[in-house]
Amino acid sequence: MMKEKEKKMEKIESIPEGLFHYLKGGVSPFHTVRLAAEEFEQAGYQELELSESWQLERGRGYYVKAYESSLFAFRVNAEFGRLQGFRIAAAHTDWPCMRVKMDPDMSQGVYGKLNVETYGGPILNTWLDRPLSAAGRVTLKGENCFSTKRKLVDFGRAICTIPNLAIHMNRDVNKGMELNKQTDMMPVIGRALEKDLKENDGFIKALAEEAGAAPEELLFFELSLYNCDGPELIGLNREFLSSPRLDNLTSVKACVDGLLKSEGRQKGVDLAAFFDHEEVGSRTKQGAGSELLSLIMEKICRSFHYSDEDCLNSRFRSFLLSVDVAHGVHPNRPEKNDATNQVYLGDGVAIKTESSQKYATDGEAIGIIRSICEKHGIPYGMFANRSDVGSGSTLGSIASSFAVMNTVDVGIPLLAMHSARELMALSDQEALTRLLTEYWREN
Repeated sequence: MMKEKEKKMEKIESIPEGLFHYLKGGVSPFHTVRLAAEEFEQAGYQELELSESWQLERGRGYYVKAYESSLFAFRVNAEFGRLQGFRIAAAHTDWPCMRVKMDPDMSQGVYGKLNVETYGGPILNTWLDRPLSAAGRVTLKGENCFSTKRKLVDFGRAICTIPNLAIHMNRDVNKGMELNKQTDMMPVIGRALEKDLKENDGFIKALAEEAGAAPEELLFFELSLYNCDGPELIGLNREFLSSPRLDNLTSVKACVDGLLKSEGRQKGVDLAAFFDHEEVGSRTKQGAGSELLSLIMEKICRSFHYSDEDCLNSRFRSFLLSVDVAHGVHPNRPEKNDATNQVYLGDGVAIKTESSQKYATDGEAIGIIRSICEKHGIPYGMFANRSDVGSGSTLGSIASSFAVMNTVDVGIPLLAMHSARELMALSDQEALTRLLTEYWREN
């Protein structure tokens, strides 16, 4: 019994190294895409340019970045031909946070502050009193107006925090307090020097230095504030993982691992899609609510000189797995979950259903995923929200309304979703990775 337990723990603890790498390094959508691109590059996948003609070969892997915050990686299997479909899994690269506004430097007395806006739906009070850094992309002047330069930056250290108000000055804080996004959520970046208070550009100077440029070269920046706290194993048996950005870097990593581990299927195209802007509705050029996925699929088919009708038929024979996190049963508020369709941390993969189609719900598609789980002994549970509680949507229904195909929403259960720090079970990551591996491996 002890050996079996040790073997199980050894298997579980083999997961964190790769996942920790993403949780630590995926500090903005741009950095997450770079991490995934590096893995595919190391695996022999060839980079393509979105705006160029593609000359693809069967039996090879490729990846293409879309506006640097979305990425598509795919393998054209050796016997890919007409009337064969795509097997797709999709996740998102963004997460709820604070984004730095342009002209961000502010001051209050001798304090330097940062003007930020809320991105997505974070649990605001969890961002208070955290060590925060900033990362993302800066746009710099180039050789001419249409040749700007772009560079990824990461301060890589705590540069600011959003301090709570002491209980002595807010006696009712434990009764609940609504935080104002403009007044309560402005981070302090230090005690400003007198000249910085006067010029009001301390952060801009520091950002330019991080980018290796002069302040006057900065044209624009897209910066996320991120929680510097690192991932930690939690529990007497170290079976839980507490970390920032579990939503949705767990899915990104599982999709990368699943695609790279699953080689062996001969027909069709296996594709992993990583979209930006899911947390704000997906309706952008690099989001799931665009034609981007359909265009990628068409470019692949066109590379093999398939006709218009061939491209359409290939799409109708395709399948999309939307991979995002689910709500695990909360130990202190179990009544918030559905009476029968519940998943606990450690139950495996959650298959999410909702008749309103906020989760992509189709009987044939769900049957396929359950069949894969049962054939390969992958633990899973069926998830639904309480009928009187509105759910968040995922990219599944949105993407499948553009690239029309059977779609299922799956993911691992979390606690504290959209908190600055979330909680998961390590064994669920293993189950999700196995599902994706077998999904792409099944003939």
